[in-house]
Amino acid sequence: MENISNSIERADILLETLPYIRRFYNKTIVIKYGGHAMVDNELKDKFAQDIVMMKYIGINPVVVHGGGPQIGELLKRVGKESKFIQGMRVTDEETMNIVEMVLVGTVNKEIVGLINRHGGNAVGLSGKDGNLICAEKYYLNEEKAKHTPPEIIDIGLVGKVKNINSSLIMSLTQNNFIPVIAPTGIGENGETYNINADVVAGEIASALEAEKLLLLTDVPGVLDKNKNLINTMTNDEALQLIDDGTIEGGMFPKIKCCLKALKGGVKKTHIIDGRLKHAVLLEVFTDKGIGTEIVLQ
Repeated sequence: MENISNSIERADILLETLPYIRRFYNKTIVIKYGGHAMVDNELKDKFAQDIVMMKYIGINPVVVHGGGPQIGELLKRVGKESKFIQGMRVTDEETMNIVEMVLVGTVNKEIVGLINRHGGNAVGLSGKDGNLICAEKYYLNEEKAKHTPPEIIDIGLVGKVKNINSSLIMSLTQNNFIPVIAPTGIGENGETYNINADVVAGEIASALEAEKLLLLTDVPGVLDKNKNLINTMTNDEALQLIDDGTIEGGMFPKIKCCLKALKGGVKKTHIIDGRLKHAVLLEVFTDKGIGTEIVLQ
């Protein structure tokens, strides 16, 4: 009887996913893959399995990945110091060559290989492929004193997105491929730009009018002042939490990315804990979900 009870319990779990499979069938979900989920071998396998399952049941996953720790490690090995200003990596030409080598040549291909090993049909892309991510130079602004113009800071080959070639991504997803995208862009003169992976994921989600944008992080989600997880919040509530200082530090740019994506046509955005096994499936296919869901209204 125990075996039968276990089988029934598994069947109930499968049935819980049915409304979500129906709702998200043939819809696009953009996943920004980063943090601990990218360095722990077991979590890497579970992530790849999640992506393959989504594709097999009729959802179109699009993966955008980071690679900051891997870049920092290689820079250290070649004797080059990593320098950051306002959380952004200062990227001279030598650093950009290493960034591109790591993101496009190593990390991207590892993710593609993992997904394909688990039965998927992944294709690795950079911003240069088919002019996927057209970019321009990004400058930082730093306030020096009240009533004076901010200082403009040049941080090298760091870019911001001008345009996403969404037709290339849609062509791949419609032909049963899973795009895996490295966050590098191409400038109008052919130069390569290093772009924040969260920003790229948000811009791609907006260009595709995705059903969901998922940002994998190394925290449970957005926490309130008492350090309790906020399960759901609106655009206005998020702005209020920014104003009162509850949302700060590394969470601030992620929230900004989510809010911009919502205004760009994405239905829902989620900040979830990538340290949990099968974090993507838990968020998309369960009643409670995990992490924080952010909606426009």
